Amino acid sequence: MPQATSQQTIGPYWHLILHPEWADLTRFGAAGEQITLTGRVIDGEGAPIMDAAVEIWQADPPADAHFPGFGRAPADDAGRFRFVTLKPGPVPGRGNAWQAPHLALAIHARGLLRPLFTRLYFAGDPRNEADPLLGAIADPARRATLIATPTAAATWHLDIRLQGAGETVFFDF
Repeated sequence: MPQATSQQTIGPYWHLILHPEWADLTRFGAAGEQITLTGRVIDGEGAPIMDAAVEIWQADPPADAHFPGFGRAPADDAGRFRFVTLKPGPVPGRGNAWQAPHLALAIHARGLLRPLFTRLYFAGDPRNEADPLLGAIADPARRATLIATPTAAATWHLDIRLQGAGETVFFDF
């Protein structure tokens, strides 16, 4: 009788997050407004998810030889992650709608069969009010789970709660 192999939800590719340079999207000399993104990945009780990997993608500025448009960072023992990137601008959406500046995020962690997908928007951006995706989230408390807040000059923070009260809004793609 064949022997079953163990299930692995994140790999055997976990070594891919062992490249800390991937968390700096400006490492190739990208020009633009540089920002730092920080946050924590936490469970429903607020405990850190220390073996998570967070990925970001952004459509603006467009990816090129100086700006990859994609980054990956591991969570540390406190569930913290950190990225350096360029502040995105608005991007076209369906029809004539424009999407507010945002980043797409994917969260990988033990126990997740598929990554969780969400977005990060920037507090105070007037275009948030007209963003079609944010507008589709009726509950202001739920919508707030996608809004990063400034913590210092050019530094934004967003915690990602995987479940429970204050759970981050996740999307099926």
